[in-house]
Amino acid sequence: MKSITINGSKRESVGKKSTKAVRNAGEVPCVLYGGEGPVHFSAPELSFSKLIYTPNAHTVVISFGDVSYNAVLQDIQFHPVSERILHVDFYQLFDDKEIAIDIPVILNGTPLGVRAGGVLRRNRRKLRIKALPSNLPDNIQIDITELKIGNKVYVSELFNEDYKILHSDNTVVCQVKQSRVSLEVEEDETDESEVGTGSDENQKDTSKKEGEAKDKTSTDNANSQASDEGDKSKNN
Repeated sequence: MKSITINGSKRESVGKKSTKAVRNAGEVPCVLYGGEGPVHFSAPELSFSKLIYTPNAHTVVISFGDVSYNAVLQDIQFHPVSERILHVDFYQLFDDKEIAIDIPVILNGTPLGVRAGGVLRRNRRKLRIKALPSNLPDNIQIDITELKIGNKVYVSELFNEDYKILHSDNTVVCQVKQSRVSLEVEEDETDESEVGTGSDENQKDTSKKEGEAKDKTSTDNANSQASDEGDKSKNN
């Protein structure tokens, strides 16, 4: 996983006045947890842009001159109006200790179902995993080319020996659903098929009735002719 370096300055005082002064100076108060004790420090607000305003996951090297710590971003607080960074918490990394972190999911390819008129739904843009720092991936890539309408990708299909995904196996990461347009097309085709079948049946019924009518007419004519011949014989 890629790493970003943040040059910080340790803080001796952590009271409200000191914190306000730090923010007024254009810096952000921070705390590093996970070691022997919390380490309070501050760093320029611009130092966090590449870490926060990106969909990618990164580890962080917090440097205090000759001393540095490997860490990951744990929590961040923003001002509700100005959206300026108010406070940042980090968690220290150790080579032999697993860490939980959110990793972005990248979908590769165009699903067959989308080409057939379906819609791709992303249920999870990030997945939380647990791994040693050396095994942390930059992202989790999924090939979705073969997905058809109705197909889903579950967490159980994303097994990896380097890390463990901290979601249940039946968690849906993405799926291809039937769109309203494709559904309407199917309904139209069904209606046309039913109309065609009805027309054929009506034609058959009409032909049958016409045939019965012709047979009846022929029978009536034959009976009438036979009756006339009988009357002539009596008169003679």
